Amino acid sequence: MEGRVALITGGSKGIGAAVARRLAGEGAHVVLADIDEDRGGALAKELDGMFVRCDVREPADSEAAVAAAAERFGGLDIAFLNAGIASGCGVDADFDVETYRRAMAINLDGVVYGVHAALPALRARGGGQIIATASMAALTATPFDPIYGANKAAVVGLVRALGPAHLEEGIRVNALCPSFADTDILGPMRGRLEETGFPILDVSDVVETFMAILAADTAGDAWFVVPGRESGPFTFRGVPGPR
Repeated sequence: MEGRVALITGGSKGIGAAVARRLAGEGAHVVLADIDEDRGGALAKELDGMFVRCDVREPADSEAAVAAAAERFGGLDIAFLNAGIASGCGVDADFDVETYRRAMAINLDGVVYGVHAALPALRARGGGQIIATASMAALTATPFDPIYGANKAAVVGLVRALGPAHLEEGIRVNALCPSFADTDILGPMRGRLEETGFPILDVSDVVETFMAILAADTAGDAWFVVPGRESGPFTFRGVPGPR
């Protein structure tokens, strides 16, 4: 990681902050892109990195964050598109259009805009990596938050398409799919999980899988992270072809 430049959206706390600390500890320059200026700025100072205010719902913000990374550190090697929220609504009586649009904009549009902004900078370096935070909710039914499951499944679908499309350029695109990790996104679910005894994933396990993705040679994969299992790319069943 020595001298490499990593842009991390949602980098002020949770998984983003933990990955930033790990990368900085191994010699990388980290650029934290977030709307939380207080926490993000403090962490960037701690890690001798850079904070950029970035609302991932706005394409121009992602482009500005990539430009700032290149201007400050000379380029971009890793884009960790990690910003995300729980949706907080369903599609029945609790459906709310604005809540739905916000969740889709942050969790899906933010990844699309981030990829679009990062690709030219990665090409300029002769290659690099894009890792998008999806979720185990993308790989299994998510009845407690169907909108979240939908946008995370879309992220995995996007990554699976982009992986082979950019591999010849030396750009590897993969997805990180943790289960319920010990972060603020759990919100009110935390109590229910603890009551049922469902294991909550330690953030350090997510960081280890992130580093494993960086070290691997895969592209277009969705790496699962669940308690008690060795992480790796999820094996999708082959789609039936024509006869």
